[in-house]
Amino acid sequence: MADIVEIRWHGRGGQGTVTAAKVLADACLSSGRHVQAFPEYGPERSGAPLRAYNRISSKELRMHCPVLRPQIVSVVDATLLDSINVAEGSTKDAVFVVNTAKEPKDIREKLKVGSEQKVFTIDATKIALDCIGRALPNAPMLGAICKATNLVSLDNLLEDVRKSFGKKFSQKIIEGNLEATRRGYAEVKEG
Repeated sequence: MADIVEIRWHGRGGQGTVTAAKVLADACLSSGRHVQAFPEYGPERSGAPLRAYNRISSKELRMHCPVLRPQIVSVVDATLLDSINVAEGSTKDAVFVVNTAKEPKDIREKLKVGSEQKVFTIDATKIALDCIGRALPNAPMLGAICKATNLVSLDNLLEDVRKSFGKKFSQKIIEGNLEATRRGYAEVKEG
């Protein structure tokens, strides 16, 4: 792993994007690394575009600014691909994980990314509807990012999903999110 791994999340208010960044940070923290997770909002309302960020390092993090050169870009809402350049500033070996039913090769063409960059797709919204009953794609996106990047083990991630969701939700919702995370891990496609 590089000294610092930076992740930029693109989503919309109400999709759980900020929660996903926090859960990923907790999972990395549990595995002994230093982490940051923080959002950047525009108008704070449901459906408004937002960004969230993670920094993960084996060393203490002293930087406190937005992520401008992400190695990992998570796109929780594919409609943002039509209005935002999600690839902006990404490293030449960046990994893109996009919530869509489309194939990775189609998203690669849309993003116009380099051949060294990896593109993964996952139908996280469908998985969320199947497992949770609501279009909250954050848990499947976490599973997909876990598989695409190997930042944390699936077991560590599942434990932190359980801890994070266990504070606020019923056992049924927790189990749904755990299943959605597992399916995100299993069903993500690389192209």
